[in-house]
Amino acid sequence: MPMVTRKLRDPDINPCLSESDASTRCMNENNYDKESCSTYFLKYKNCRKFWNSIMVQRRQNGVKPSMPTAAERDEILGAMGKMPY
Repeated sequence: MPMVTRKLRDPDINPCLSESDASTRCMNENNYDKESCSTYFLKYKNCRKFWNSIMVQRRQNGVKPSMPTAAERDEILGAMGKMPY
């Protein structure tokens, strides 16, 4: 597997892996009809926006790594009580 693909499939690097997989699965099941999968695309877009804002905030605060690990993300989402996206 190429390094780029491996990085995209790594849950520590890609916080929206499940949303990405869901939108791809939807496209496959619906013959690549984008209209049918718009809710999945919106959920993925909101996920990316949310984690990007977390990343920016951590960079400004000097926290390394700027993207929280998968375990840290689970804690953040658990503290919020619900999915913010």
